[in-house]
Order: sequence, then C-alpha cells, then structure tokens
Amino acid sequence: MGLNHRLLDAIRDAKYVEPTPIQVQTIPVSMQGHDVLGLAQTGTGKTAAFMLPILDKIHNSRTKKISALVIAPTRELVDQINKTAVDLGKYTKSRSLSVYGGVNKRPQESKLSRSPDIVVACPGRLLDHLNDKTIDLSGVETLVLDEADTMCDMGFLPDIRKILNYLPAERQTLFFAATMPKAIRAMAQDILKSPKTVQIGVISPAETVSHALYPMNEKIKSKCLFKVLETTATGRVIVFTRTKHRAKIVSADLANRDYKVTVLQGNLSQNKRNQAINGFKNGKYDILVATDIASRGIDVSEVSHVINFDMPNTVDAYIHRIGRTGRAKNKGEALTFVVPNDEYMVRQIEAILKAKIDRRTIDDVNYGKTPVIDPGSKKYRSSDRASQYKGRGKGRYIDASKSKRRGFKGKAKIKSHRSTKNSNGIFK
Repeated sequence: MGLNHRLLDAIRDAKYVEPTPIQVQTIPVSMQGHDVLGLAQTGTGKTAAFMLPILDKIHNSRTKKISALVIAPTRELVDQINKTAVDLGKYTKSRSLSVYGGVNKRPQESKLSRSPDIVVACPGRLLDHLNDKTIDLSGVETLVLDEADTMCDMGFLPDIRKILNYLPAERQTLFFAATMPKAIRAMAQDILKSPKTVQIGVISPAETVSHALYPMNEKIKSKCLFKVLETTATGRVIVFTRTKHRAKIVSADLANRDYKVTVLQGNLSQNKRNQAINGFKNGKYDILVATDIASRGIDVSEVSHVINFDMPNTVDAYIHRIGRTGRAKNKGEALTFVVPNDEYMVRQIEAILKAKIDRRTIDDVNYGKTPVIDPGSKKYRSSDRASQYKGRGKGRYIDASKSKRRGFKGKAKIKSHRSTKNSNGIFK
C-alpha cells in the first residue's frame, strides 16, 4: 500500500497480520488524496483505515499546525481513536491529543498551544475551544468524521456545521458511518468532493454475530438475566439498558449476586468512566452494564455476548450495540429481551438481517401471562395489547380489548377504579 516503513514497524508491533476489507479499499484511495465515504459496521477496522494514511502524510510533511482533525461522538470513542494514533504513530514522532468535555479545559488549552499534529475531539468541547480561540484549525489538511450517524442521533449536526466554518475549504475529508439516514446522506453530499465510496457488505450487524430473542414481560427481566448468565458460557458481557437509572439498578442487582460488574452511564465523571472501561478491558470486571453511551467506542475483543436488557429505540442503535461483540473476526452472540411493545422494532431488525430471529425461552422461569410465542403474530399482539394499558393513569385503566368488541372507534371505554369504602370502613 506504500506505507512508510516506520508505520509498518508499528503495525507489526500491534500484531496486525493482514488488512481488513475496509482497510484494503480505504487506505490506497485516501493516500491518493481522495475524499472517502466509508460505510461499514463497527468492529471492521475503520480507525486504522483512516489513521494510517493520516500518519503517513504527517511523517512525510510535518507542519507547525494541527494537520488532522478527527471528530467523534463520545469520549470513549475519542480515547480509543487517540490510542490508535499513539500506537501506530509511535515511530513517526507524531503527537496526538484527545479533546472532550467533562474534564478541566486548562490542560487541553496548554497542549493545544503546542500545536499537536492530530486532534481527536468531541464536537461540544471542540466548539468551546474555537469560541475561546484556544485552538487553530487553519492548517488542517485532513478532516475525519467518524460515526457520523451517531453524531446525528445525538444532535451534534449543528455543532459540526459550525466547526466546518473554521476549517480550510481545500482539505481532504473522510466520512464514516455504519448507517446512512437522510440527514447524514445530505451532510455527506454537502461536504465531500467527488468522494470514493467504500462499502463493506450490507449496513447491518456483523456476520460473526448470532441473534436471539427472549419474549417476556417487564416484571421478570431481572430474573431472566440472572438465569441467562447462570446457564450460558460467556466471556465478557455487556448488558445494555435504556436509561441511566435502570443501568444503576441492574448493576447493583448483579453486584449483590457477587458478579464482577461495573456500570457506564452519562452521569459518571470522566475519571469514573475511564475506570469502568479500563477495568472491563483488563479483566477486573466480567460484566459492563451500560446505556447507549457505550455502544460506540468500546473495542474489547473478548466480549462474547451483548444482552439487550431493554430493546433500543432504533435499528441503528441495535446495530451499534451489537457491534461491541463479534469483533476482530471473533464469534459473538446478541440476546435481546423483548416485551409486547417491542414487536415493531423486532420486525425492523429482522428486515435488516433478512432473516427471522430465533425465539427462546428460559427453563425454570414462571412467565405468568406472558405469551412466549412469535412477536408479530396476531395472537401475540391481541393477547397482551389490552393488558398493557392497565394501571396507567390515576385510579383508572383503559380496557382496549372490550372497547374494540363494543364498536368504539379509537376510543376505549374508561372504567373508574377510584377507592371506595365497604361497610367495615376498609378501602377496596
């Protein structure tokens, strides 16, 4: 590929034997100076695909200004990219700096004043430095937008457009995403000039990952999680929850059962987030309970299972979560707990996979009234849809099934369950 021999030495030290498909296709066109639109699942080697050409360019023509800017959505991903830059560039004397919020700006300002070769940054903190005039991007020759679809989901697109105003018009831009929603496709068309498109397979979870669904109700999720962990041979496990509060509860429940577990969610300080990730990577913890903040930026090849304790809100989020396992050609398994409200998302995921996902039950678990059958079937929808409305509101429920039989059009009959006293003065 024409890479500098110092980079090849670092590649050998990293024990890379052969390039991945996205590296094979991206590195040559990037080194020729073309803009690149890269479409690939997570865990396919994107970081080295864009970092090696950047390091090669810096080694051959070093300047006294920031030469490359990489923008990524999360602190964890920024740290991962920066580590790759340090590891692969260790013989080139290139300097790389990570920039993100949640930590003191002063040390970053000091390091930025010394003009590192590469800056890897989250959009928010980078914009802060630009507003404070503590960073100069006028010499940037290469811009990388990594996980652009995630930045769109997190509401960063306005910040990115502001940042673009500080960059030279003449530059090389590398744009990477695992999925291409309309907003991202529009941005790619705006900022890329005659790009070379590199697409590795269908934009879907990696082929090295198998999938399974566990239909259940909310009340038995914790019991089912314990059973799955007790009966499944696992390496490292990531358990995803939808909210920070739920992540704390699930982590505490696992810790009470003597599992080596840590939690990663947005309210943690940067120091605690680093402790959680590093502890999980080095084997101090076997289980990481996390919100979607961890579905990007965690590169641990020993992750054998991802368990979706809660179904993610979008198919894109599912793809990114599942990308934490089956990495580096290893096998992985994705287990998802589904409740009746998740049936639409199940159909969307199956459409992406172009296959029906295996449904499983767990031995020795009392499912109660939960229909352990195929989500999406008429029976599954009608048997539990009515009951899911019960208990909503104050002292009332909507009996959806009866309202349908009695001919109500879109309006369910309201039955009052307000407390009343019997003859003994006891509330019933």
